[in-house]
Amino acid sequence: MIRMENVHKAFGNNRVLQGMTLEVPRGTSTVIIGGSGTGKSVALKCVLGLIRPDSGKIYVDGKDAADTGDRDAFLARFGMLFQGGALFDSLPVWQNVAFRLLRGSLKRPVDEARAIAIEKLRRVGLKPDVADRLPAELSGGMQKRVGLARAIAAEPEIIFFDEPTTGLDPIMAGVINELIREIVTEMGATAMTITHDMTSVRAIADNVAMLHGGVIQWTGPVAQMDDSGDPYLDQFIHGRAEGPIEAVR
Repeated sequence: MIRMENVHKAFGNNRVLQGMTLEVPRGTSTVIIGGSGTGKSVALKCVLGLIRPDSGKIYVDGKDAADTGDRDAFLARFGMLFQGGALFDSLPVWQNVAFRLLRGSLKRPVDEARAIAIEKLRRVGLKPDVADRLPAELSGGMQKRVGLARAIAAEPEIIFFDEPTTGLDPIMAGVINELIREIVTEMGATAMTITHDMTSVRAIADNVAMLHGGVIQWTGPVAQMDDSGDPYLDQFIHGRAEGPIEAVR
């Protein structure tokens, strides 16, 4: 569903992606891991076209992502759960969830959009009475669930998860991981996640890709991660200070 071929991206003298190559099979969940500042978020933004690579090719469903034609239709294929929730604090919860259904090419009648929003809120474990609250009235875990409901509201083919459990306690992080796994499986969606949380990796990944030095150092099934033999991956997943990845001191 997604293929990145020798993608390079630099910001001034900072060479972030230096030949990233990665394939994300249709209907699978791929998790990209790596240290802070290694380019995980840049990679997602390149796929979406929010950032244009300096060189290399990105294909979505076999088509060049740089030549999408109808940009609105292209983006409608994606859902996104943002790291900080990114909810609109001036809008009630249901309008946050139905944001894309109230405008653009996916526009639905207001009553229909609200009904879909409430159904998606139920799917992530929130009661209908949450729909008319403002985001500030919700806990961090509830806000993350609202963000997840918004990500799936338009039934996207591809869902991106940006650090989905950041800022959550271990129990709520487990709940979110379980919801992500269930929903991606139910929808048959292709999922691409970036995270530092190895518990999340083991809970939601079919495949894992280790990004370091601007390239994918290792990729393979999550079941092979612990026995990869790759020194970069081994150091990262075990949190060791010593190894080929230099810790910033």
